[in-house]
Amino acid sequence: MKRYILIIAAAMAICGTAKAEQPVVDGVKVSNLAIEKEYNTLNVDMTLDLKELDVPKNRAVVITPRLVNGRDSLDLTSVTVYGRKRYIYYQRNETALGGDGEMAYQSKDAPETVTYSESVDYQPWMNGSKLVVERRDYGCCSNIEKDQLGALGGYREYTYEPKFAFVTPVAEPAKNRELKGQAFIDFVVSTTDIRPTYRENKREIAKILATIDSVKNDSDITVKSISIKGFASPESPYSNNTRLAKGRTKALCDYVSELYNFPEGFIKTSYEPEDWEGLRRYVDASSLEHRQQILDIIDSKREPDNKEYYLKITYPDEYKFLLHNCYPALRHSDYKIDYTIRNYSDVEEIKRVMKERPQKLSLNELFMAARTYEPGSDDYNEVFEVAVRMFPEDATANLNAANTAMSKGDMKAAERYLAKAGNSPEAEYARGIYKALKKDYVGAAAIFESVKGSVPQAKATLDELREYNLIK
Repeated sequence: MKRYILIIAAAMAICGTAKAEQPVVDGVKVSNLAIEKEYNTLNVDMTLDLKELDVPKNRAVVITPRLVNGRDSLDLTSVTVYGRKRYIYYQRNETALGGDGEMAYQSKDAPETVTYSESVDYQPWMNGSKLVVERRDYGCCSNIEKDQLGALGGYREYTYEPKFAFVTPVAEPAKNRELKGQAFIDFVVSTTDIRPTYRENKREIAKILATIDSVKNDSDITVKSISIKGFASPESPYSNNTRLAKGRTKALCDYVSELYNFPEGFIKTSYEPEDWEGLRRYVDASSLEHRQQILDIIDSKREPDNKEYYLKITYPDEYKFLLHNCYPALRHSDYKIDYTIRNYSDVEEIKRVMKERPQKLSLNELFMAARTYEPGSDDYNEVFEVAVRMFPEDATANLNAANTAMSKGDMKAAERYLAKAGNSPEAEYARGIYKALKKDYVGAAAIFESVKGSVPQAKATLDELREYNLIK
């Protein structure tokens, strides 16, 4: 059966066991003290030293361990030592001063030490209870002549409460951002002029314009540059594809520049005559019968025209499939908008922007908002969740999100964030917290030990784990 060794406070120390003898009440010492919770049972084990217990012949001493927590209490099995005459009376009348089930001894035959073991049904109130020992001395007619109470220790289940180490993101000197997109503009065969109403061109052009408008019409944003790169598919001569890719890219640039009155040169252009990389990605992810052989052709050092010709004559059926299902997507225009967002310093404005367009905020600005909330509150956690959504690959964002996830008990999300949190001391410390929350205290301690010089919370947690006897 699995046991969870819990907490005993003996004298000034807190430990799982106590080997040294602890004076409790007159004539009684305790050693080898341990309290363990085993599923729904609480086990109390100790050794009682009775060598110094002196019991006159007409007297009796009852030693009763007791668990106490406020108004709740539970007497454990008593150990009673009877003087010689009192023991005879006890045997004749079966009057057990220590109650039913007591461990009874005659003084002259009492052992010097008693191995004490008691198991009781665990009750919630026992968490945080004190273990005390009562000594009652009985005289004639069962009068209580002495009543002494000694504190033996305390019982408390250990609950690990993480001390999170959030990291303040470095402020960006300038918030430079970019938006990327891809449009599929159709051209009449062998031409380079744009026809906005041809096929799906209206929709594809609208995609580009909507991306530009999303930043150009925002007073907080300054557009720095726009770039367009055109691609053609590998069929037909390479020289003709070069002409088409270059001419069609320029046509799209001129069309967009005229709509916005951009100055000449504001939109930067480039082109790729044939998108072999796109073709390779498609084939690699496909289930074509000769997938690997086709990849070998694509990766070969053949000239582009020879490469396409060899593919066509070697695998004609699969070439036709690619021509109809892949090549159209290889004729595309990739566009990128580089822009700068102004910095925000007013926290209330930051909170408003976070609700409306969080992508405009930096990690540092989001952290400024978080600091105005109570740590662990819903608002506090929401800020870090927004931060990691906006900056999914940022180590600091993932670290802080991991901390908030662990604070809510979402260990699955925490594990995902920790994988991207980097290797800073604070990130390693968070991984230690993760292990501790999983009750791997030994593994957690190894991490805390490695970062205690950099993360103050690590040393404090190590001290706590040692205090509760969970690590050496």
